[in-house]
Amino acid sequence: MSHSQSWFQHEGIEVSLTQDPRPKSPVEDLTFGAEYSDHMLLVNWTKIDGWDTPKIVPYGNLSLSPALSALHYSTECFEGMKAFKGVDGRVRLFRPMENMKRLGRSAVAASLPEFDKEGFLECIKDLVRVDRDWVPQPTETIKHPSLYIRPTFIGTEPFLGVREPHNSLLYCITSPVGPYFKTGTFQPVSLYADPAFIRAWPGGVGESKMGGNYGPTIRIQRIAEAKGYTQVLWLFGENHELTEVGTMNIFVHWINEDGDPEIATPPLSGTILPGVTRLSLLELAATWGSHKVVERTITMDDVRKAVKENRLKEMFGAGTACVVCPVAKIAFLDEHLTIPTMESGAEVAQRCLKELTDIQVCITTVLHF
Repeated sequence: MSHSQSWFQHEGIEVSLTQDPRPKSPVEDLTFGAEYSDHMLLVNWTKIDGWDTPKIVPYGNLSLSPALSALHYSTECFEGMKAFKGVDGRVRLFRPMENMKRLGRSAVAASLPEFDKEGFLECIKDLVRVDRDWVPQPTETIKHPSLYIRPTFIGTEPFLGVREPHNSLLYCITSPVGPYFKTGTFQPVSLYADPAFIRAWPGGVGESKMGGNYGPTIRIQRIAEAKGYTQVLWLFGENHELTEVGTMNIFVHWINEDGDPEIATPPLSGTILPGVTRLSLLELAATWGSHKVVERTITMDDVRKAVKENRLKEMFGAGTACVVCPVAKIAFLDEHLTIPTMESGAEVAQRCLKELTDIQVCITTVLHF
């Protein structure tokens, strides 16, 4: 029987298994984010009663009021994480507590209640255990499939006044996925950079994983595609600072102006999402000893100058969905810059991809993650 409390207890989780399992597609036929596993996790909260008992139930539609605050005022946030089937057959999540901590910060930005991060993570693990057969097996053509995990937090109070919601729902669904891009893994992309479009502003919520940071970018993505480009390179400020590429963090590998090989990514200034993949690649690259690894402001003038002087070796995006995505071209104002990522052998991007995915499927292990 359900009971409400100020802090939900993972130990009391209720599990109701489906009597109508969903069909599974071959991993080669998976479209990213289009197919869902058999079950989902739900935890309700009210200001009066606190947290209800967490429940794992058959996947299905939610019954919600058309007046709920998440629909009207974007009192919501979400996460993106993955479970992998290792070479030993075991299923593992990759650095999930980093996602829980970020979800907690996003919840604060969305005026949603505090939740037990450790307890919610244990509930997610239970969900993955229930649906472990949905974690895809690698094949000859799809090397790194995964079970994409989408924790979501929404304000559910049916109230049209603007205030913090008095009811909310913390839930999680999962989706078996292959490569994010239809062209496959590690295919170079072209970028459209127009300083007229800005993803986030200082003092806002650009560092939070909230739907309001993503919905408005879709129109700009369509503009880029109409002009023949794959993704948007998001710039900021009079100096046209690089911030993100599409929904990914961005990295450059170049010879810096002091003549040193360097791997650089923009610093977390409040307008950039603190990606778990970003953090992991910075930590991995710092162990190599072959490059300076820095967080620094990177402007389009820096990129143009490095291209002109043949110092720019690689540029790539990094994120949970795509892992590592090489960049081949940038359209900026009236210029078309060729980025020699693939021509230079994509040494750093390839190494980042291999070392990270080897860890995710337990081919290798690291102690500092």
